[in-house]
Amino acid sequence: MNRREFVYMMAVLGSAPLFANSHMRISPNGDLKDYYKLKPFGNARILHMTDSHAQLMPVYFREPSVNLGVGENFGKPPHIVGEHFMKYYGITGNKRLEYALTCLNFDKHAEVMGRVGGFAQLKTVVDFLRGDFGKEKTLFLDGGDTWQGSWTSLQTRGKDMVGALNLLGVDVCTGHWEFTYTEPEILENIKLLKAEFVAQNVKVKEDAIMEEKFTPYDEDTGWAFKPYTMKKLGNARVAVIGQAFPYTTIANPQRFIPDLTFGINDGDMQELVTYIRKKEKPDAVIVISHNGYDVDKKMAQNVSGIDFIMGGHTHDGVPEAYPVKNKGGVTYVCNAGSNGKFLNVLDLDIQNGKVKDFKFTLLPIFSDLIPEDKQMKEYIAKVRKPYEKDLNRVIATTEVTLFRRGNFNGSWDQIICDALREVKGADISLSPGFRWGTTVIPGQEITFDDLATQTAMTYPETYLREMDGATVKMILEDVADNLFNPDPYYQQGGDMVRTGGISYKFDPLAKIGSRLSDITLANGQKLDPKKKYKVAGWATVGSKSPGEPIWETVETYLKAHKHIKQVKVDTPELIHVKNNPGITYKCKG
Repeated sequence: MNRREFVYMMAVLGSAPLFANSHMRISPNGDLKDYYKLKPFGNARILHMTDSHAQLMPVYFREPSVNLGVGENFGKPPHIVGEHFMKYYGITGNKRLEYALTCLNFDKHAEVMGRVGGFAQLKTVVDFLRGDFGKEKTLFLDGGDTWQGSWTSLQTRGKDMVGALNLLGVDVCTGHWEFTYTEPEILENIKLLKAEFVAQNVKVKEDAIMEEKFTPYDEDTGWAFKPYTMKKLGNARVAVIGQAFPYTTIANPQRFIPDLTFGINDGDMQELVTYIRKKEKPDAVIVISHNGYDVDKKMAQNVSGIDFIMGGHTHDGVPEAYPVKNKGGVTYVCNAGSNGKFLNVLDLDIQNGKVKDFKFTLLPIFSDLIPEDKQMKEYIAKVRKPYEKDLNRVIATTEVTLFRRGNFNGSWDQIICDALREVKGADISLSPGFRWGTTVIPGQEITFDDLATQTAMTYPETYLREMDGATVKMILEDVADNLFNPDPYYQQGGDMVRTGGISYKFDPLAKIGSRLSDITLANGQKLDPKKKYKVAGWATVGSKSPGEPIWETVETYLKAHKHIKQVKVDTPELIHVKNNPGITYKCKG
């Protein structure tokens, strides 16, 4: 594989990276601040972050041990984990990068290297990179999933994050979970946002325009928001097109945004790119996307004329700009992980109206190595102060790593599923395969703040209802196809639904309806298609559920147990995954 463009943060503490024919440009001068000083290159700089999920404070975040690729994405980024990831990128033995990019030795590394991310640390790095390169030549993009994921974001309806983005100096945004607030709240937040909000694939329904319920950006096209913007970076002119999450009204409640439609709309994207190239004559075309990595790669195949897709949604920290060929040339796909853990830096050498060369860097944000920006620190303290009593409330303790990210159940997911079964008296529990949620390490107190990173959302209500076994299997099979359909355009977001009280065998290569087999209840009995079971869950996308918010259910469970000594994770027995680099058994769970 050609890694000409493969550049990212090397290990700190004086370890110099060596990559054949790479564009390495970190200056290891011994001073910690200089580990974020990149060797000068080019004349335009793009900074990119995504999927911070409202995590203003530094966090722990464990990367997945299972991220299976199917079809043409088998064994390709981002579907490479653990030791396979380290070997693929030639960084075996680099402990800093092992901690940042994989689940390997997570507990040990977390104890030694500390937390990652944090907006006060992130602002220090952003300001330094901007000042070092030149503010007038630097553009900062945020890929969405920013206004949701914490208790303060839920209570302020995302306004705490709007303020943080303004202070951080973001220039252009798009969205996904931003659309899980109500339409008036979304529009109010966008009005308060100093950055431009762009999305070519979000349109206003015709009847909403006719009835004057939602005023579109462009009435002729139906665009709800500005589809693109032109930015001048020094002497370079860069077009930035927005691509919001295309399946928002399927993966999240449409009842909050009844007047909007979403889609991949790659035909519209091609028309727009062609129009921009002809009319605006930009030196570079960038798409800020929340499609997800595999969808971005397919769009890059189908649409020509895009130089870079700066992607999000799937939370993949991929340390390269991945080249995708199309009929017009090559489009590079990038992603910036999640939770403020990484910052992408794309430096462009623009000459004669096009990108002649570039250097790409994925910078891990190691919180303990970066001084906090005073202004951002004060802002965060002000945001959190009204809720400190709740945020700091200790619910339980743990000697088990509690994490979520991965194709199947994580230990945090299992806590939620076990709580639903125990508190509600259910036979089976189901929990959405959300990718957001931070990690709690062994010996750490579990606070309500930690619980909120797993549950803080606008449709948290729980339910308890009867379902027959056939319905349970149908639900699981349907979600499985969303995740493992070989055509990325049919992958509608999220990981596999989390389960409690059942185990099963799972074949990701099977066809829809046949991926799950041997579904067994906790009592050892096989799931009976005709028998009724009590099923508990939360976060219904259709109508609002009648039960208490999920955080109340889980807090009741944790308070009753007080200390988590072990968690039996209901991980399925996987079939046909031999030699798949998207799974590692060197990480527990």
